[in-house]
Amino acid sequence: MQRIFFPASTVIYAQPIRHLSCIRGVVTLPVPCAKTTKHRSSMANANSILLIFFSLFLLVALTALAANAASDILSKGRNITDGDKLVSARGSFTLGFFSLGVPSKRYLGIWFSVSEDAVCWVANRDRPLADTSGSALVITDAGSLLLLDGSGQVVWSSNTTSAAAGPASAQLLESGNLVVLSDPNSSAVVLWQSFDHPSNTLLPGMKIGKNLWTGAEWRLTSWRSASDPSSGKYWYTTDARGVPENVLRDGDDVERYRTGPWNGLWFSGIPEMATYSDMFAYELTVSPGEVTYGYVARAGAPFSRLLLTDDGLVQRLVWDAATRAWKNFFQAPRGVCDAFGRCGAFGVCDAGAASTSFCGCARGFSPASPAGWRMRDYSVGCRRNVALDCAGAGAGNGTMATAAADGFLRLRGVKLPDADNVSVDAGVTLEECGARCVANCSCVAYAPMDIRGGGGGGARSGCIMWTDGLVDLRLVDGGQDLYLKGYTAPEFAMQGNLTLKCDVYSFGVVIMNIISGPRKRNMLPLLPYAWDCWSQHKIEDLLDSAMEEPEFGLLPALEKCVQIGLLCVQQLPDDR
Repeated sequence: MQRIFFPASTVIYAQPIRHLSCIRGVVTLPVPCAKTTKHRSSMANANSILLIFFSLFLLVALTALAANAASDILSKGRNITDGDKLVSARGSFTLGFFSLGVPSKRYLGIWFSVSEDAVCWVANRDRPLADTSGSALVITDAGSLLLLDGSGQVVWSSNTTSAAAGPASAQLLESGNLVVLSDPNSSAVVLWQSFDHPSNTLLPGMKIGKNLWTGAEWRLTSWRSASDPSSGKYWYTTDARGVPENVLRDGDDVERYRTGPWNGLWFSGIPEMATYSDMFAYELTVSPGEVTYGYVARAGAPFSRLLLTDDGLVQRLVWDAATRAWKNFFQAPRGVCDAFGRCGAFGVCDAGAASTSFCGCARGFSPASPAGWRMRDYSVGCRRNVALDCAGAGAGNGTMATAAADGFLRLRGVKLPDADNVSVDAGVTLEECGARCVANCSCVAYAPMDIRGGGGGGARSGCIMWTDGLVDLRLVDGGQDLYLKGYTAPEFAMQGNLTLKCDVYSFGVVIMNIISGPRKRNMLPLLPYAWDCWSQHKIEDLLDSAMEEPEFGLLPALEKCVQIGLLCVQQLPDDR
């Protein structure tokens, strides 16, 4: 019997028998013959080698799988194939292949990890992959991202123009931005980023607008449908003309909706932006190089996105972790009054005035086509009841008489009109702005450019002046004030005092306009000219030139009308 010693005084006996037995705590084992021992030893060695190879293979496979599942880096030598993903450092965003509606159409895109249907960027939106077997996303030495189909053909490319100094890599950032970086061993430079090529979603840190140096434009473009991410018919960007504002246009470049000009805090037509400013900080950039709009998420803010839907709606969506759903904080167009230019020039849209079909005219204006308005055609808008006295003074050459006659009607709580063709000066006060508008016969309205100081006469209020018809004017709860030039009594123009004497003054102006007829720009201001004609007994010179010379017996009656009109427009209210 052979005795084998083990640690801890354990004794094991090996016996030439085919069974195990236990005698008083001693375990006995059969002793194989020499031939059997040699055979089993060979088998054990073979099994050990196979086990080692299998373990190594499993280790490599698991390591690669773990790298593909968790890594946010795509470097040279690694491919992203269907089923592989890039995941941002803290897991907020995922890049990979997906389908929408039609399983045979595969796309490469980025989505929110908490909501896989919230796709925020698509690489090959206009060229889906029919078969992803063999397809892969790779990066070249030059730093270009290439999406290859199964035959090796390039389906999409980042077209990176700046060559990398060393081996480039791509990284999916926690912001949802896919960036291509130069050699990370040196000071890495961003060679390309998906944020410069938006799809239908604006994320925090992105921007829309225009590069003034290159003419390039950053814009959101809608999907064709909810299941087709190819380019749709709507696009949304920041208009760089005049005062910056965001605009929604369709494929025919027809303006569908505008936010209203930026006023330093929000867009004048979206005052509710203030209600979620604790979550987001808005960034409007105006520089020699660009005019852009974007926003950043404040610390602790939930996920958010600005989405342009396939049916032309702009939505601000915020993720509610408690219900695991997107909440709609804002949507535009919001109704009939958000349709661009619905009520025409000088028309005012009121969403709460269904009894008047929502459209009305500002005070001192009437429908330009009453018949058209009766048929709900508001396209021609409104016209002044009485021409401005400044009409004959020439642009920029206002007089004291003009200043006394042409006052301003304060329209409260409006989305400021279309600001494409306005003059802007950020360095003047609101009072100076009003004085400039009075002195400029082309000016029809003015408003503060920046309301961060309350929109009053502070040095930072700035000035916006309109010199054309006011288009897309609507009432908005919490909107801005607009000062519309109107033919008003001096006390109302200077002090805002509205009394019955103001109505007497307006009556006198109406009489004088009826007698004199339409005024042309090369004619003298009406009231000073009327006083001159009266004092020189030349009433005939005041009459409408398009009318025939009045009969002799009618002239005294016209003189009496002129006298009444002039008595009504005297400077002091008590003299009228």
